[in-house]
Amino acid sequence: MIKAVIFDLDGTLLDTLPDIKKTINDTLRHFSYPEITMEQTKRYVGDGAYQLVERALPKGACNDEECFEYFKETYAKSDNSETLLFEDEIPTLKALAESGLKLAIVTNKPQGATLAVTKQFFSEIPFSFVAGDSGDFPCKPDPALALYAAMKMQVPPAECVFVGDGETDAQTAIRAGMCGISCLWGYRTEEQLRAAGATRFVRSFGELKKALENL
Repeated sequence: MIKAVIFDLDGTLLDTLPDIKKTINDTLRHFSYPEITMEQTKRYVGDGAYQLVERALPKGACNDEECFEYFKETYAKSDNSETLLFEDEIPTLKALAESGLKLAIVTNKPQGATLAVTKQFFSEIPFSFVAGDSGDFPCKPDPALALYAAMKMQVPPAECVFVGDGETDAQTAIRAGMCGISCLWGYRTEEQLRAAGATRFVRSFGELKKALENL
């Protein structure tokens, strides 16, 4: 029986790509590097902010740590004006919570930015656990933070569902011993997700609700 649902954030609960692109390009301009496109940003996200910055920097750049710190601090102060919720998301999350399921967020997004967007967009949703990349745990697909979330919610991993749009999310679910559901409204294709081991797919929050009801 499923007792908790753990969500990825970027591409799963929020379409953050425009604001991520804006901040990474602010960072690149600050250090006099060429900017990247939306398509490049989409390809580079998913493995944490450090990997994003590293991928966005041109070959030969030797100040990746400095650029990462600038990006992290700038993004934490973002007004998230271009970030959007997905269709039917808030009613679905409310319904899941009202059904008795515990809800959590586990993301590779920096901790400061994670807390900021959660407060801004999900003040009505009673998340039991919210955590991003604070440096205390390795980033997904390492399952450590997902397992810690399950422990904090006092739910066995086998009774948790991990929902995400990326390869790292599919792999996290497998490695944590959780049921994985991959959402197709995010930043990866079904083909990419299947290659990462995903077997369950949903195309909307309405489909997600039905899928959870049938587990």
